[in-house]
Amino acid sequence: MHSLNLRWSAVGLCTLALNLSGCTPATLERVVLLPEASASPTAVEVRSGEQSLLLDRPYQVAELRADQQLVAQTTTADAVAESYPRLIERQAMAPARFVLNFQPGSSQLTPESQAQLPGVIREARQRSGGEIIVVGHTDRQGPADANDRLSLARAQAIKDLLVQQGFDPELVEAVGRGEREPLVPTEDEVVEPRNRRAEILVR
Repeated sequence: MHSLNLRWSAVGLCTLALNLSGCTPATLERVVLLPEASASPTAVEVRSGEQSLLLDRPYQVAELRADQQLVAQTTTADAVAESYPRLIERQAMAPARFVLNFQPGSSQLTPESQAQLPGVIREARQRSGGEIIVVGHTDRQGPADANDRLSLARAQAIKDLLVQQGFDPELVEAVGRGEREPLVPTEDEVVEPRNRRAEILVR
């Protein structure tokens, strides 16, 4: 559950499910809890001074009135869609996931994955302002510490490609997982091309 303090700043309509990164300041001190696309339960606590409201059902509203009273209201999906069509359009887009594979022992994409890269970029641009997480992986050939470095280099290589395409580097995170999370479990020192990969989540 998130806690949102309105003592110093107002927050406009936003999805308060996983994080508040999509929120923008607004003149109207109003928070609406929208449903998560996965139907997972969500909640947010809204505070103003000593006042506090818990929003734990979709389309509940916390509004700070002109007299500085924090009041609870409700709205509807239709009303939100009419007032905030661009927000609803963005919310409706489910996260996109991609897997790109690498050549042995390097951070160079295979030709097949290189051909997939333009599609990844197109999907990411459709979610302008969203977060991109790139997780690099290796197979189990070679020392574990070397694979840790290689997996991070693979993730960083994809991040660099995205930044070159104009994506905000602050919104692209590169993480290396080494050989810890194989797509295809194998014994040590077994070569498995499907494990030489980067998983990309665009949301």
